[in-house]
Amino acid sequence: MDKKVIAILGATGAQGGALARAILNDPKSEFAVRAVVRDPKSDKAQALAARGAEVVSGDVDRPESLKRAFHAAYGAFCVTFFWAHLSAEKELAQARAQAEAAKDAGLRHVVWSTLEDTRKFIPVGDARMPTLQGDYKVPHFDAKGEADHFFRHLGVPTTFLVTSFYWENLISFGLGPKKGADGTLAFVLPMADQKLPCIAVDDIGKCAYGIFKAGSAYIGKTVGVAGDHLTGQQFADTLTRALGQPVSYNYVPPEIYRTFGFPGADEMGNMFQFNRDFSRECCAARDLTVARSLNPELQTFAQWAAENKDRIPIQ
Repeated sequence: MDKKVIAILGATGAQGGALARAILNDPKSEFAVRAVVRDPKSDKAQALAARGAEVVSGDVDRPESLKRAFHAAYGAFCVTFFWAHLSAEKELAQARAQAEAAKDAGLRHVVWSTLEDTRKFIPVGDARMPTLQGDYKVPHFDAKGEADHFFRHLGVPTTFLVTSFYWENLISFGLGPKKGADGTLAFVLPMADQKLPCIAVDDIGKCAYGIFKAGSAYIGKTVGVAGDHLTGQQFADTLTRALGQPVSYNYVPPEIYRTFGFPGADEMGNMFQFNRDFSRECCAARDLTVARSLNPELQTFAQWAAENKDRIPIQ
């Protein structure tokens, strides 16, 4: 029997790569991976090809290339790449192109990686949080949430996968514990005593795979996933055990975090403020039992930290 082809955007990146691995690691999978990448000759793309993936050229900024990449596929994993350009408007254009390509190809199931539109909680005119890029509170959340409309309006059979803060951000995004002047480690998080929904990126891919395996059960539904809901103190306590040295929790208010000066600091400060001020709603939207039902291998932060402790840079 021919396998159902899933066209995976970002197949050499975080979420898309995690889904590609989940499918390729399952020898009994009913699905085949079509890795949609900008550079099919890259080392990562060639590694996927060596494992049996079909590698094709496609670029979210070139809509016609997506239509070709989605042609004759069963489904697609759609995702945007805000941190590559920091533009909400560009992210919206990328999402629209994906929805239109999915419609054009007649896909039977799309999993769209999305987030809340925070403006439903904090309107643009609300002074509690600065407005960014003219019309957004948390641009990389808001653009994704707004883009849900493209898939719905076009009638694309879609599951809206609401993701969470990656633990890999401690490795690759510079958010791990840092040494203070006295040499002790501190973990900075602008969350006060509120819980942050969070997850290993591999588990996002495995949850997406679980959605595809469920067939039509999740089409038209919004599904939030997380591996844990943690306070800053719980993060620090777990890191203390994993790293074998004390890690303190350093709460920095979002208004201070926004001034740190690195690219996207204002965006990140707003993101953490949203998660802090609406922690209950954010955690409720990402039910751990739902994530575990989709992915029985779902990790806790303690498990992930024990496994990845040597990859977390100590700065």
